Amino acid sequence: MINFTPNPVAFAFGPIDVRWYGIAYVAAIAGGAWLAYRLAARRGERTDIIADGLIIIAIAALIGGRAYHVIDQWAYYRDHLAQIVLPPYSGLGIYGGLVTGLVATVWYVRRKGVSFWRWADIMAPCILLAQAVGRWGNFMNQELYGPPTNLPWGIAIECQYRVSEFHCPGWPGTAAPTPVDAHFIPLFFYESMLSLIGVAVMLLLWQRFTAHRRILIAGDVGLLYFTWYGLERTFLETFRFGYNWTFFGIPTAQVVGVGAAIAGIAAILFRHWWVRGHPDKEEASVMPEPAEQSQPAAA
Repeated sequence: MINFTPNPVAFAFGPIDVRWYGIAYVAAIAGGAWLAYRLAARRGERTDIIADGLIIIAIAALIGGRAYHVIDQWAYYRDHLAQIVLPPYSGLGIYGGLVTGLVATVWYVRRKGVSFWRWADIMAPCILLAQAVGRWGNFMNQELYGPPTNLPWGIAIECQYRVSEFHCPGWPGTAAPTPVDAHFIPLFFYESMLSLIGVAVMLLLWQRFTAHRRILIAGDVGLLYFTWYGLERTFLETFRFGYNWTFFGIPTAQVVGVGAAIAGIAAILFRHWWVRGHPDKEEASVMPEPAEQSQPAAA
């Protein structure tokens, strides 16, 4: 069992606390940017548009993610309205960030005149990598955990960070307390590892079946993200507690996850059907031929 319980605050500058959650967010963007540069350069795409694009998309994702989290936890924020926009920020909802980030991406690639589908193939594994890194911010916040467990990798959660279902003995309003020394399923770690596996799968699919064998077309890997993450999140949500936002009694995150998975598969099938009927509409998605190196003139 893992007994280490981290402090959410990394360090402080006077009255300003620098939290691990924010550091993880920055590290996630850096990791996604690193992979985006490598993939874009390898696939012959423009790398000069990445820096500005990442800033715009990251800000859009931050706004959407914060909005989703506030709606999900509205039972708390309705009595603490100032904490919606004032630091310290304690949560982001990935689905909200994906929606606003996607809108920003569509706008940005259209403005730059580049292929949305080719860039979708590039950005999908980068987003998953960023999520894998960013989830460690949840660990530092002592959040995103499941029910009590006896597994060797169960993590300790301090009483003040527990959801109402697992409050410690003596906590107000607790009918069935959970022992102080209980350990919990580390859902943040599961999601991080599943996201890393998703990165590897997407890179393999693009290399083997898009660039070379042409079984997949440009955009398939990008759309696969919605199916992969939708199923991943739907599975993990079965272990979570403390929801305030549900859809007919089902956690909204699961409803959105299933919908995203189905939409991703449907979009892939539809685009393949469309390309078969309109082969001239398919955007090239092959590895660029290496440039020929000039030979020195004979003396």
